[in-house]
Amino acid sequence: MAQEGASFKPTLGLLDATMIVAGSMIGSGIFIVSSDIARNVGSAGWLIFVWLLTGFMTLTAALSYGELSAMYPKAGGQYVYLKEAYNPLIGFLYGWSFFAVIQTGTIAAVGVAFSKFAAYIFPSLSEKNILIDAGYIQISSAQLVAILVVVILSFINTRGVKEGKLIQTTFTLAKLLALFGLIVFGFLIGAKAGIWDANWADAWSFGKLAKTEAGDELVYVGETVKKTFYENWPAIIGALSAAMVGSVFSSDAWNNVTFIAGEIKRPEKNIGLSLFLGTLIVTIIYVSANLMYTAVLPINEIAFAQDDRVAVAASQNIFGSVGTIVIALMIMVSTFGCNNGLILSGARVYYTMAKDGLFFSSVGRLNKNGVPAKALWIQCAWASLLCLSGKYGDLLDYVVFVVLIFYVLTILGIFKLRRSHPDAPRPYKAFGYPILPALYILLATAMCFALLYTKPKFASFGLLIVLIGIPIYYLAVARRSEK
Repeated sequence: MAQEGASFKPTLGLLDATMIVAGSMIGSGIFIVSSDIARNVGSAGWLIFVWLLTGFMTLTAALSYGELSAMYPKAGGQYVYLKEAYNPLIGFLYGWSFFAVIQTGTIAAVGVAFSKFAAYIFPSLSEKNILIDAGYIQISSAQLVAILVVVILSFINTRGVKEGKLIQTTFTLAKLLALFGLIVFGFLIGAKAGIWDANWADAWSFGKLAKTEAGDELVYVGETVKKTFYENWPAIIGALSAAMVGSVFSSDAWNNVTFIAGEIKRPEKNIGLSLFLGTLIVTIIYVSANLMYTAVLPINEIAFAQDDRVAVAASQNIFGSVGTIVIALMIMVSTFGCNNGLILSGARVYYTMAKDGLFFSSVGRLNKNGVPAKALWIQCAWASLLCLSGKYGDLLDYVVFVVLIFYVLTILGIFKLRRSHPDAPRPYKAFGYPILPALYILLATAMCFALLYTKPKFASFGLLIVLIGIPIYYLAVARRSEK
């Protein structure tokens, strides 16, 4: 039975909130995307620079969001911040994009990543095992496993927030310890002085790597002549922006904790602190993992790891033949916990939109366990369809551009609210204001323009998703006014 007038109960503490931040960030990206980054930048120094810059941007944004979360400690997070700083339309466009692909597409992609690596242990779960072939659509066992994971986690979260937080905290702590162990064993067992020295001897040359067949021997060549930053900075900025798509996606979802503010104890303090602690922990682990990669694998092997599975290649060098199983288990734990955080928090945005009359009204009610069950099931249904579409990977590439736009708008909202509401209570103020928030806006905007230039198809499609939300918004408003 739904609770018509019920409201969320604050049951999550600082540890729970921090685990949601870290757990939602760490999925499968850190195990894979460094290959694509290495191909775009061509050297160990620039590989680490990309992760450091991404970490700096993520920490800066998280510290800036702390001010907004303290001002508006309620369910909905970024949707609420945009609505309050600008107008309901801007808030809705974020919520629409969030439902259409940002959150649901990420849930689908993470679910399929779980099934792909489960296939290392159970080969019958492979995406190559086609169960249904209807011509226009093929359904593999991997897709069905991904859907099953999404359904199971959605069901668990309908049972109450305590069940969801137990999974989140347990699996996040497990994957943090596993990643820490991989890094430590990598340096202690797998590291080779010759590999490290070779990678860092020419660490700051820049150029795209490609591989070609030269007779019977596979060789690695620079797609362009390697140049220093000063000689070719426009091309380098474009290549860096393209390379950062992977690292930005791997570091995204840190803002998910703001969506469940209504269920966090002392949200005006704990949300900002959890944002800082969670993003700091993940940034340290990501940079350390990539330093470990450069100690275990030559830059060419990082760039051209089979199927981009750089962590598998590193683990095989560290643990031998069992390395593949080690990474498969780690990614299964990582993606399962990541999806739980995404599913738990995402439904709260649709709940808040429904309360504003901008989503199905039934979604704006809590069940007997005090959670938005219908929001969870609608999210589950759409994410499951994206699993079947086979386009989730492309959609995530398309939407990185849009995610950055909304981050920029949200942090700009801090400046706007300080002018329009100078006397509003601010229990926490953005760290380094105005310099650090302004620097984030500058970097993220530059990356957006670079993506428009280097990946116009992805950026344009992402923008189209947002614009489709405009007529939907006015239809929702008209429907609301008729009631």
